Amino acid sequence: QGSLLYLDALGAAFPRALARRGTAVLHWSPGCPRAPAGWPLPSLYCTPAAAAVLPSRAAALRLQLLFALRQRALHVLEAGLAAELHDALLTLRTEWPRLARELELGRLSPQPGLPEELREQLQALLSPAVARAAEIREQCARGFEGIALRLWPRLEVVVVRTMYGTERLYCDSLRQADCRGLPFYCPFYQAAGALLGVNLWPAEPVPRFVLSPDWAFCEFLPCLASKEPRTVLLDELWEGREYGLVVTAQPGEYRCRAGEVLKVTGFHKQCPVVEPVRRESQTLSVRGESIPEEQFCQSLCRTLSLWPGARLVDYVCVESSLLGDSSGPCAPHYEVFMELQGLRDLSEVQRYKLDQCLQEDFPIYKSFRFKGSIGPLRLHLVRPRSFTRLREALGSPVPMPRVLREEQLLQLIQGAVIS
Repeated sequence: QGSLLYLDALGAAFPRALARRGTAVLHWSPGCPRAPAGWPLPSLYCTPAAAAVLPSRAAALRLQLLFALRQRALHVLEAGLAAELHDALLTLRTEWPRLARELELGRLSPQPGLPEELREQLQALLSPAVARAAEIREQCARGFEGIALRLWPRLEVVVVRTMYGTERLYCDSLRQADCRGLPFYCPFYQAAGALLGVNLWPAEPVPRFVLSPDWAFCEFLPCLASKEPRTVLLDELWEGREYGLVVTAQPGEYRCRAGEVLKVTGFHKQCPVVEPVRRESQTLSVRGESIPEEQFCQSLCRTLSLWPGARLVDYVCVESSLLGDSSGPCAPHYEVFMELQGLRDLSEVQRYKLDQCLQEDFPIYKSFRFKGSIGPLRLHLVRPRSFTRLREALGSPVPMPRVLREEQLLQLIQGAVIS
């Protein structure tokens, strides 16, 4: 039902996106529609199913990109996460001569994570495409701004599973560069492993979702309740208010707090329409100050405007408690790891700007800093593609955490620090 609503809304907003008598492959499992590898890239659909068994995320994205490049007539470019599309097009920037050569010869070159038997199986599907290889070389040699529309001139829309919260950074980056000129559509709202709502307004820039009353059982905790809040149901929601989400979706998963906050923006007939606001698990708090993910990002972006020439590629935060003895005897504090373009290093004065912006934006943080119970923020720059490797280490296709809670991921990003 969710997949058909998605295709109906997509076809209504972008009439040329779905070709007449074309084939769309819908994969379903209890709770949400899924494809073998989470959600295929690209769509509608030219990657062999065998690509789903590749153990390496990087190898799977490269293979999906290669088969997408063969299809000049793509109307829709689809990815499970905006970060996946971001990383696939980053691969295009660095490997386009080799990718064009493979298309020209119709031969897959050996690569890490691609078993030889599977390589031969996929190569049988890859006939030589000499003219297409020449076109790819010509367009990539011109640069990568607007490359998606130049490589696939019939593209109507980019479809991603998530373009709110942590994924907004990747959507904004794609809109400004590789996918310039293309609208983005986020069709589904999923949480706690369940499909909960569908976006019926593909042409609108900010995604909002109609909650379906029979896809999962949802309860809602009012965020501004003066007393201990009690959960309310779909018919008790008020427009303009924020609610924490509680889901009962699968057998054995009884009243699971999804860790997400929704804002009710209106109603479609009698069903609430919501916008995801923040992820509760991604709140920074070393003294109970509770700085939400999206508000920290706003302070970070304001700081970037004070660094002439700097462009943010990616970032994560760490609470000093995860650092253990390595944080030294100083007061609890935040550590921020960033990848930047346009600046090779930052002075101490520039680095302090982020701490200063946080104090201006969050009075409670400022009071703790003034009293010395929270120490100064520490800012580290990491080498290029560090966050691509971090997403590879995350394993399953999940939105990028902005606050790291695992020592293994912390060690990986610490090992990439250059300044």
